[in-house]
Amino acid sequence: MARTPLLQLSDIALTFGGDPVFEDLSLVVQPADRVALVGRNGSGKSTLMKVMAGLVEADTGTVVPAPGVTVGYMEQDPDMKGFATLGDYAVSGMDPDEAYKVEMVAEGLKFDPAGDVATASGGERRRAALAKLMAEAPELMLLDEPTNHLDIEAVQWLETELKQTKAGFVLISHDRAFLTALTRQTLWIDRGQVRRAEEGFDRFEAWRDKLWDEEDQQRHKLNRKIKAEARWAVEGISARRKRNMGRVRALQDLRAERAAQIKRQGTAALTFEAGQQSGRKVIEAKGLSKSFDGKQIVRDFDLTVQRGDRIAFVGPNGVGKTSLIKMLLGEVEPDAGTLKHGTNLDIAVFDQGRVQLDPEATLWDSLVNDPALGGAGKSDQVMVQGNPRHVVSYLKDFLFDDAQARAQVKSLSGGEKARLLLARLMARNSNLIVLDEPTNDLDIETLDLLQDILGEYDGTVLLVSHDRDFLDRVATTTVAMEGQGQAVVYAGGWSDYRAQRGGDFVEAKTASKPLAKKDKAKDAPKQNGKMSFTEKHRLAELPGVIDRLSAEIAKLEELLADPELFTKSPAKFQKATDALVERQTTLAASEDEWLALEEKASES
Repeated sequence: MARTPLLQLSDIALTFGGDPVFEDLSLVVQPADRVALVGRNGSGKSTLMKVMAGLVEADTGTVVPAPGVTVGYMEQDPDMKGFATLGDYAVSGMDPDEAYKVEMVAEGLKFDPAGDVATASGGERRRAALAKLMAEAPELMLLDEPTNHLDIEAVQWLETELKQTKAGFVLISHDRAFLTALTRQTLWIDRGQVRRAEEGFDRFEAWRDKLWDEEDQQRHKLNRKIKAEARWAVEGISARRKRNMGRVRALQDLRAERAAQIKRQGTAALTFEAGQQSGRKVIEAKGLSKSFDGKQIVRDFDLTVQRGDRIAFVGPNGVGKTSLIKMLLGEVEPDAGTLKHGTNLDIAVFDQGRVQLDPEATLWDSLVNDPALGGAGKSDQVMVQGNPRHVVSYLKDFLFDDAQARAQVKSLSGGEKARLLLARLMARNSNLIVLDEPTNDLDIETLDLLQDILGEYDGTVLLVSHDRDFLDRVATTTVAMEGQGQAVVYAGGWSDYRAQRGGDFVEAKTASKPLAKKDKAKDAPKQNGKMSFTEKHRLAELPGVIDRLSAEIAKLEELLADPELFTKSPAKFQKATDALVERQTTLAASEDEWLALEEKASES
């Protein structure tokens, strides 16, 4: 028996500013569909979702929901005029007997329904809009970046709720882990066309690349055919002018077909250029403690940041991740403890609030007026890593066109604002980058590129993110802030943290000791209560061994940093590489041995 679609779009055409967004678009959403809606920033994802919700009227075509089906849309910027509190907005239009559902959802999304609308942040307003939608439970949910401004706990709660729902949903998100866990179908917007695959997001990239390969092959065949026909026209047209004009017209049609093909949009030209090298030890924090208004942010926190580390800070919203980073940068004074910075630090910051961008300024002014880029506002040049570039040319590297250069920042989408901020950040030389929620609003292709660039960056990275996949790809160390001043350092990214922690965040009041330490103690050799003479001697000896190995590694890395070493002396290059690997392995083993002996000494 055929299913009745929840929603059907037929022959949709829509134009903005003279340029077509969609033409001849038809699609259906079936009951229980779980659809990932993907595409580049600016491709029209949010616009299509608003057409589906009936908030944007298409130029031609029809949008038909099934009779009796309710369609709910999560607004990114909800209009809360006339409402005193976030809860008042969330329960509006609901049966009073069902208003309790908002309270339940608010607990999972971690926002206060009593919060004042007038002072609520953008993230709080979006969580209220999401709570309203989840509490109303329509048969079809349209979710535009629902994970933005949610911490990992709230993302996992939402993921669980959507897995259990019987409703259909269409989902826009940059969060790979979220999309992979939830979706069964994929809608891909590419150059005004919408393609559908009956597979979830986990298969999207393979499907996309296959379609692109087929497109490239067809373009190659078309180019060869045009060349052959053009050669014939040059060599034989004069002798057969009358009877072969049809073939000439066919050649003209082939050329028109090629001209009509829309070139695939490239990726943003992202590159972080490290400036002068910092000292090997970038930051050393010992015994840091800090409270704000009686709330403990950290207590007795130790952290050593070495050059090249990628350190992620994770934890619930409001736990103090950004405050801790500001303490480590020296911008906030700790209540207790000591902080030392290494030499030659050159810091660049990507802030989650995008407060570095003036909404009234143009993109042009945002670059040429930036003192960090040597701009004085009177030039059409911007200094990019020490070299002058024309403003428009540099903006094109980040996928902005000529017309946008003079547009105001406030006219940009969230993803475009993030790209503009990255353009400012990447024009600078730096050796310590702070990224506070960089993944919000970026499309997946730009996120992939950002991950690759961070992997190649020669400096140090401090990162706050709620994107689990991004954390796994980038972080080498994770600082888990678990509440009540407890901040614990774990090796690896998000998945490594979970494996060591034994699960997700657990409130500090129910876990007085970090599980990572328990695991290490459990894996260590059996303790007999006392250390032998040999173990005591080895414990005293190991710090010197570790320092020596670290110094040798630094010298080998300095040697291998010479770009001409491999060309001039491949044997020396190979010998140094092998020595570096051997010493790094020995250093890791020595540090593990020292940790086990130190724990035994503390227990004896």
